[in-house]
Amino acid sequence: MSRVRYSKYEDGRSEPPYELLIRISKYFNLSIDLLLTVDIRKYPLEDILKLPDNRIVLPVVVDQLGNNSIEIVPQKASMGYLSGYSDPEYIENLQRITLPFLTGGKFRAFPAQGDSMPPFKDGSYIIGKYIENIDDLKLNKSYVFVTLNDGISYKRFISRNKKSITVAADNSFYKSYDIPLGEVVEVWQYASGIFPEDFEPDNFENYNLKEMFLEIRKDIQGLDEKISKNN
Repeated sequence: MSRVRYSKYEDGRSEPPYELLIRISKYFNLSIDLLLTVDIRKYPLEDILKLPDNRIVLPVVVDQLGNNSIEIVPQKASMGYLSGYSDPEYIENLQRITLPFLTGGKFRAFPAQGDSMPPFKDGSYIIGKYIENIDDLKLNKSYVFVTLNDGISYKRFISRNKKSITVAADNSFYKSYDIPLGEVVEVWQYASGIFPEDFEPDNFENYNLKEMFLEIRKDIQGLDEKISKNN
């Protein structure tokens, strides 16, 4: 958009077309109704996001029989999910499956990465149920968090304060960390999993080795603390 065109919209000399309103709505994660009916300059961003009229439409795909399809976000396209999650055309082009035992909500499948949440490993998928309100998060339940900085991550919800939520991996080799509330784009509660390959016994052995290494590291830290106190 040119600077001249932008200034006309800002000064009220011209009205943006609906195509541009849609782009603005997606970019700022605000509903078009909110942009047109509320003077957003008068309210802090945190208050706007809490307004009941601010609802981003989640694209839902159904099959010919009307069954809710589960879109699969492929491994290679997971980095592009942040720019396409609210785009109906992007969602329409994703591969889909239907699982009859998953009903009563909107579900989507995300690729697993790393070994932080066993038994999921690279090549497996986590099917999540869409959570509309972050207040609905349940302690010690696992979720797929889509965030502005980290993209797609699968972690367990530990706690929440006014500015952030604390999440952790089931593999204690990894430390817990905080996610600012302003970075959270989507949350999907774990509903099921897809494992294309068998979970081999050596995976458990590797996991146990990391657990042993973690215990050794804790012992070393404890010794360092004792030495520091004695000095």
